[in-house]
Order: sequence, then structure tokens, then C-alpha cells
Amino acid sequence: MSTFDDQLEKIQTAPGFIAALDQSGGSTPRALASYGIGEDEWSGEEEMFDAVHAMRTRIVTMPAFGGDRILGAILFEGTMDRDIEGLPTGTYLWATKQVVPFLKVDKGLAPVEDGVQLMKPMPGLDATLERARALGIFGTKMRSVVKEADATGIRVIVDQQFEVGKQIVGHGLVPILEPEVDIHCPDKAEAEQLLLEGLMAGLDALADDQKVMLKLTLPNVDGFYTPCIEHPNVLKVVALSGGYSRDEANARLSRQPGMVASFSRALVEGLSAQQSDEEFNAGLDRAIESIFQASMT
Repeated sequence: MSTFDDQLEKIQTAPGFIAALDQSGGSTPRALASYGIGEDEWSGEEEMFDAVHAMRTRIVTMPAFGGDRILGAILFEGTMDRDIEGLPTGTYLWATKQVVPFLKVDKGLAPVEDGVQLMKPMPGLDATLERARALGIFGTKMRSVVKEADATGIRVIVDQQFEVGKQIVGHGLVPILEPEVDIHCPDKAEAEQLLLEGLMAGLDALADDQKVMLKLTLPNVDGFYTPCIEHPNVLKVVALSGGYSRDEANARLSRQPGMVASFSRALVEGLSAQQSDEEFNAGLDRAIESIFQASMT
């Protein structure tokens, strides 16, 4: 079997969850600050990304971080282009940890229109996807956000996700479509119903060999996304923590059969640069185990 086939088998059949290590742009200073590295400790974008790469390197090289509980990891483009222990990050993750590497490919969010934030244009996406393949990346992730239960906006957001998703499939990669519903959406349940209808229509229109994953907000109704989980074109449905604390996100996830975590802030909650490696690994181990258990329902 090829590496891709081995990774595909892992995503489809192995227990575990996906670690989201893809903070970028405006979210990077916040991620560093919560890790205990203030803005006075770096100067300029390059030093900022060096600092966040050091943080991510520390996470993925810890003994607690491994393929026994973690299916995959989503990387920022700058992380993909850097090395860990002398190997490209994607190669390191699979060869050393048996963790499947994904790449965040979106360029951020457009302003709100019709109650949603579409993805900004992604010039050069084809070249990025080819580079990702060459660096051992299995799949991608791209985020847009639903702010209101607007039928027009949600239809457009779903159409954009599937359009770009098909482009990614064409490069031999597996896209994670992420039309997030803001947890503060005033009519969240209605928005989720509109989104589910749009997603099912989009999935039904895919060819048999066009496989995708979905990353969705933890829904108001338990088992709500079961139709997506059971769809033959869907490899996995993962949940974003969406601003919930780890405990709250885990509690909500444990009520969603077949859905597994893809947490970012909830994964690194409580970890800091000031901790010893022993303390850091112990905290990471507790976080990973709690998220793993919530993903096993």
C-alpha cells in the first residue's frame, strides 16, 4: 500500500481525533499569549511565526502526542514549510508519530454578507496544493463562518466549500470542508438545519470517487449530523470547539455519536512555555486523553 492509502485507512478506521495546530495571521498573537509568550518577546512576523513553530514543535514532539490517540494534525502553511527534527513537518508527523498531516489552505474570511463570511480568494491554490503533495500532506482544511440563519448566505457558503473542495480532490488530496456555525448565532438551530440540507445536497452531487471530510460546529441537537457521518462520500465528520472550553466541548461532543474532535484552543488550554517538559507533557496527556474519550462515543 502507498503512504496515502495507509493514511486513508487510518482516517477511516482508527480511533482518535484531529489536532488543529493551524492558528495563523491575527490568531497567532493570541495563541502565543495564551501559551505565555507576550508580544514583547518577538518582533515582526517572522519572529512571531518562529515562536509559534517552536510551540507547535514542542507539542508534537512530546511523548503524549502520538498516533495511538491522534488521527491527524492540521498545519498552517508556514508550519508545513518548516522542519521538525530535520524532517519536513508533514513527513515528521507521519514517519515518527503516525499522525496524518493536513494543511489549512484558506486565506481568511471576507466581510459578513447575507449573514455569512465566505472565504477570501485563494490565488495560487493549485501551486500550494502541488507543494503540499510534495511535502507529504494528505489533505486540507478551509474555514468559512455562518453568523445568521440566512438561506441565501448558507447556500452560497456551501457552494463555495464544495467548489473549492472539488478543486482539492483534483490534486489527489482530501479536503476538510469547514462551514462553521458561530456558537453565538442567535438562531443557531435554524442555521444548522439549513446547513445540513445544503451539505446533504452537495454530498449527493459528488462522484463516487470524490471523498471529503467535514468539520462542523457542535450542534444543538444530539446526533444531528448522523446523515453526513453515514454518507458514502464522507470519510469523517469532525467537530470544532468553537470557543467552548475543553470541558464544555468534550461534554457536547460525547453526545454526538460518530463525530470526533478537531480542537484547537481546547487542545492547548492550560499549556504554557513556562512549564517544564514533564509538566507540559503531563498537561498535554490529560488534554489528549479527555478529548480522545469524548471522541469515542
